[in-house]
Amino acid sequence: MAQVSIRKVVKEYEGGVQAVKGIDLEIADHEFVVLVGPSGCGKSTTLRMVAGLEEISGGEIWIGGDVVNDVPPRDRDIAMVFQNYALYPHMSVFENMAFGLKLRKFPKDEIKRRVDEAAKMLDIAMLLDRKPKALSGGQRQRVAMGRAIVRNPKVFLFDEPLSNLDAKLRVQMRTEIKKVHQLVPTTTVYVTHDQVEAMTLADRVVVMNHGVIEQVGPPQELYHNPKTRFVAGFIGSPAMNFLPVRVVNEGGLAVQLANGVRLAVPPQRVDRYAPFTGKEMTLGLRPEHLTEIKDQEKPNVVRFDATVDVLEPMGMETMVHFFIDGQPVCARIDPNTPAAPREILPLAADMNNMHLIENDSGKVV
Repeated sequence: MAQVSIRKVVKEYEGGVQAVKGIDLEIADHEFVVLVGPSGCGKSTTLRMVAGLEEISGGEIWIGGDVVNDVPPRDRDIAMVFQNYALYPHMSVFENMAFGLKLRKFPKDEIKRRVDEAAKMLDIAMLLDRKPKALSGGQRQRVAMGRAIVRNPKVFLFDEPLSNLDAKLRVQMRTEIKKVHQLVPTTTVYVTHDQVEAMTLADRVVVMNHGVIEQVGPPQELYHNPKTRFVAGFIGSPAMNFLPVRVVNEGGLAVQLANGVRLAVPPQRVDRYAPFTGKEMTLGLRPEHLTEIKDQEKPNVVRFDATVDVLEPMGMETMVHFFIDGQPVCARIDPNTPAAPREILPLAADMNNMHLIENDSGKVV
């Protein structure tokens, strides 16, 4: 059993600066959890406290049913993969992967068996005699993963392991990491600032901001049902569009833009939004819910015209950038839709997927 429990954990540095502000998180056995957020949000500090590389200022960390606050890193039965690989340059790939096992006095035949199995799993069996300088970035990252796998630890910890790789290799390594977790379903805590990595890898995503947890949930839940404006804007690429609106009820509940345009609230959301009538709020709509007008639109779709500012052809789709009352807005349209800068483009807003956000609290209602 290798659950990880983070209970009321605080990390405070000199001067009273709190990097982590009393967070609670339960990670189940075999679960793959990704901590994501902008720089300085506390995600790497949290990971390092789980690893024992940072002392905690308050709270408790449990691994496999035991409190590990005062347990040194080597005795926590965890394996960590770092951003910079941390391979010994004078050792071969085999020696790098076997080093931790040798320190623990494992028999030679057991070491060879574990290294060979991990190397085969990671497709680096042909590289075991090479030194790190003779490897590509992706191969070095595989070796670092292999060194962790052979340990057969209770918990894997990944600290932004793909940030030094180019874009194509990052995609490939994401697939490799997911495949490894399916083969070796060890409890995993993974830190990244890349929300695409978080969405594609995680069983659950933990979104952090300013040392607190904003929301925890499966990737699709965070994407479609964010609880705060921060989560709504951070998860998704391109980011969600935000427009200032007033909730009005004159002939039906609607949100009114600053230019006077009214967008009707779908009937199924009237009861939820009616208490906010008369309030200034923020409307959130993702780019894929602002599209070209289709022949058969579903209910609660509002048509409007936009003056195209910039087009970004992406192959399978085209991103259209325009402004509504000075606010930048992005829409996703079919690449075959005729559009050109400075021309009027008819668009459709799918209000079935609208989000209404309180300006003061930043909460999605």
